Amino acid sequence: MNTFEVIKTVRLTEKGTRQGEKYNQYTVVADRRANKMQIRQAVQELFKVKVTRVNTLNVHGKARRRRTTQAGETPDWKKAIVTLKEGDKIVLT
Repeated sequence: MNTFEVIKTVRLTEKGTRQGEKYNQYTVVADRRANKMQIRQAVQELFKVKVTRVNTLNVHGKARRRRTTQAGETPDWKKAIVTLKEGDKIVLT
């Protein structure tokens, strides 16, 4: 699995913004098959930063219904909270 398959996107939320400012942590959407070491290597390679810790959790999809009688479901995904070394930053614009 290459770097671009491991990291899908970076989540920009209010909570994530506060974590970035206060704790130097960033939330990343990762491939569900990726482990912590693969996520660490991918973030370091893509953003040229030093990762100190990676916490992961699997987020289950929610049941959704959009103007129809048939219910659907949003996909399951893996969330990774990446803590960077003091002084490193990821610029998200």
